[in-house]
Amino acid sequence: MADRTRDQILRTRRQGPIGWRIRLALFVLVALAVATIWVTNLTLTDRFTESTRNRSELRLALYSGNLLSELRRNAIVPQLLARDPALIGALNSGDFSQSTQRLISYIDEIGAASLMLLDRDGRTVAATDRNRLGEQHRNLPHFVDALRSNTTVFTTQPRESGGYSFTYSRRVESQNSVIGVIVVEVDLAKFERAWAGISDAVAVLDSSGTIVLATEPRWRGRTMDEALERQSPESAIERAIKATADWTALPPDAYLRGEAVMRVDGRMPFRGWTMATFTTYASVRERVNAVLALEIMGFALLAALAFYALSRRTAIRMALFQRESLELRRLNARLQREIAEREKVQKSLASAEQTLEQSSKLAALGEMSAAVSHELNQPLAAMKTYLAGARLLLRRNRPEEAMTAFHRIDDLIERMGAITRQLKSYARKGQDKLTPVDMAEALAASLSMMEPQLKARRVRISKILPEKPIRVMGDRMRIEQVLVNLLRNAIDATKSRAQPQIEIILAGGETAVLSVRDNGHGIEDFDSLFEPFYTTKQPGDGTGLGLAISSGIVSDLGGRLTARNGSEDGAVFEMQLPILNDGVQAAQ
Repeated sequence: MADRTRDQILRTRRQGPIGWRIRLALFVLVALAVATIWVTNLTLTDRFTESTRNRSELRLALYSGNLLSELRRNAIVPQLLARDPALIGALNSGDFSQSTQRLISYIDEIGAASLMLLDRDGRTVAATDRNRLGEQHRNLPHFVDALRSNTTVFTTQPRESGGYSFTYSRRVESQNSVIGVIVVEVDLAKFERAWAGISDAVAVLDSSGTIVLATEPRWRGRTMDEALERQSPESAIERAIKATADWTALPPDAYLRGEAVMRVDGRMPFRGWTMATFTTYASVRERVNAVLALEIMGFALLAALAFYALSRRTAIRMALFQRESLELRRLNARLQREIAEREKVQKSLASAEQTLEQSSKLAALGEMSAAVSHELNQPLAAMKTYLAGARLLLRRNRPEEAMTAFHRIDDLIERMGAITRQLKSYARKGQDKLTPVDMAEALAASLSMMEPQLKARRVRISKILPEKPIRVMGDRMRIEQVLVNLLRNAIDATKSRAQPQIEIILAGGETAVLSVRDNGHGIEDFDSLFEPFYTTKQPGDGTGLGLAISSGIVSDLGGRLTARNGSEDGAVFEMQLPILNDGVQAAQ
């Protein structure tokens, strides 16, 4: 019994120092665990936050690159379609039966949202979306800006249904005149849908700071500060959680739906646009907490878990680097394909430009020969009439009157020479010096030239002229040329009338207005009235260049030539020119 008691005392003495050491070891282990957890939390939080930021910046660069690539790819489309001979021919002829199908054939290759062809009045005459045919775009920016610019115009417009539409537009020209506008709508909404499944939130801002693309629909049309202030109302639990945030909380760059998020901004090399991405810290917090949980639950295996975690992180990094390298190789291959396609398009564009230049030369030669034939036809007809009259007067032994006819023939020959000198104004603006012209005198000269045709047709002429002379700054020969064309059209329009009548009214005010009214059958097609080679006459009776040349002359002189149908019957042509007042005349 005594021996057993002695053994217990000795055992107790031995266990006393061992328990103290264990307690000390446990204390050191707990302190080491706390220090390790603290240091681990700080280190991993910073590291994972930086890694998340790097991925956000890489994602931002990829997003902006894709967006910029889409914009640049669509930017060249209007320039190519504006030179499409089929579309130009449709605008010139007014036949758009095949234009919509032609645009639809392009849409799959281009990848744009929609294509539209507008005439010069802003009306949609062809579109890949047939529901948009007939829409009016006269007052919309993409139509107005395209008419004012000779390059491709990019326009951002808010939609009535929400969001924005992005369009490239370019005017279509034919023979140095605008005949329509081609509009290419870029589909950027697909990027919003793609981003919504990857990032927490993405926003694209234009140069004014307005959000034009966003994965959050309520952000569009607002500034970034206004968008971030539009938060959902917080519940009492959410406010309590914020007030008692634990020591693992992270400093947010912004709050999104009441949650702290990381904000990364970047600039895009396109019209001053910027892009912002928002990424939550949830992934960072989850990864840090996972490591801390492993350390707390198995601190005894700290060394093994440290090596395991270290090797795992290394493997993750290697996988991430391999994935990034693969994405870069794919991006490089895609860029090389795009460069090859662009070089091919540039070669095709150069060939098309050469063909268009040759066609323009041939068209110019045809217009000039037709214009000479048209403008010389009137003096030649008058000369033929005067020669017949002079021959008859000489037979009747009336040489004085015959000399008068010869003088008129001489004047017509001089006029023919002047016409050949002035016909080049149809191709480019003349360089001759302008002089004051009395509109009443120019009208009298034009009526004198048309006197044989008027008498032959027995046309009744009524004139309303002001008492005071009305003067304009211009070229008298070219103004007479316009008046002769208007009188000739009026005579031709009254061929079917038993009692043809032409009324001429000259009035002055802010502008000089000369109206020529006939009692013919009126005008049916106003859109093509002033187009070259448009005529309602029988083949051989006219070239269709009279009104086109007259409109060009009046425009060169700073005025305009308009047409309308009369209240009862017939047509009315009005020539408006800037009036020459005393102050302007003295300055000249």
